[in-house]
Amino acid sequence: MQPNLVKMSTKVDILAFGVHPDDVELGCSGTIIASVAQGKKVAVVDLTQGELGTRGTIETRKTEAADAARIMGVSYRENLKMADGFFQIDETNTRKVIAAIRKYQPDIVLCNALEDRHPDHGRSSQLVEEAAFLAGLRKIETEVDGVPQEAWRPAYVFHYIQDRYLKPDFVFDISGYMDQKIKAVQAYTTQFYTSAAPDSDEPQTYISTPDFLETVKARALMLGKRIGVKYAEGYLTKKMIGVAEFNAFVQQTT
Repeated sequence: MQPNLVKMSTKVDILAFGVHPDDVELGCSGTIIASVAQGKKVAVVDLTQGELGTRGTIETRKTEAADAARIMGVSYRENLKMADGFFQIDETNTRKVIAAIRKYQPDIVLCNALEDRHPDHGRSSQLVEEAAFLAGLRKIETEVDGVPQEAWRPAYVFHYIQDRYLKPDFVFDISGYMDQKIKAVQAYTTQFYTSAAPDSDEPQTYISTPDFLETVKARALMLGKRIGVKYAEGYLTKKMIGVAEFNAFVQQTT
C-alpha cells in the first residue's frame, strides 16, 4: 500500500539556496523582492551558519538572516546547519537538500554560482543541482516528522552570479528594488559597512569596506544596461529556456 505522503502547506514558487547566510542577499535578493511584489511566494534555505566568517558569530548571523528575510518579504527561512567550509557532496547532505526541496515544492530553485572565489559556492551549487534532480525520484525516500514526503522536481535550477563575473544566460530586471536589496545586504551589520554603524572592533575583511557595496551596485548597473534598464541580476542555467510568445522578452529601450 502506498504510504501517506506529506501534503505540504509550505509550497512556494521560488526556493533560494545560499551556502552562507548573506549569499542570497548578495546574489539574488533583488529578484526575490521583485518576485514577492509580483505575488510570488518565496522561501530561503541556508546550508551553513557561516560559522567560519571572520566577523560576527553564529548567533549574530542568525539574527541578521531573520532581519534580512523580513526585508525581502520571504515566507520561510531555515538553516540546514552543514559544516561551513567543510561540507561534502555526500548522501547525508544531499538528502537534507532533497528534503528541503520536497518540503517547499518550488517551481524554480535559485542557488550559488557555478564557480567562484569562495570554494563553498561552486560546491554547494553542484550539491543543490544534483539534489534537485534526485528529489524527483520517488524511490529515494525522505520524511518530515516521521511522515514520508512526496517526490518533487523543480522545473528550473538557476545559478546567481556572485564575486567573479560570469557571463549570464539571462538577467532579471530589479530596477525598482535596488535600494531594498542593499537594505537586505546591510541587515548583516557584522559583515558589511553601514553608515549607522561604520566602526567595528573586528578585523576589516574583503566585504566589510564601503567600496564593496559599490561593486554590488556597479554589477547590477552593468547587467541592467545590457537590457536597457537601470539594475539587473544575472543567472546561469544548464537547462535551455523556451518561450511561447515574444512578449516574454523584456522590451529594451533605444
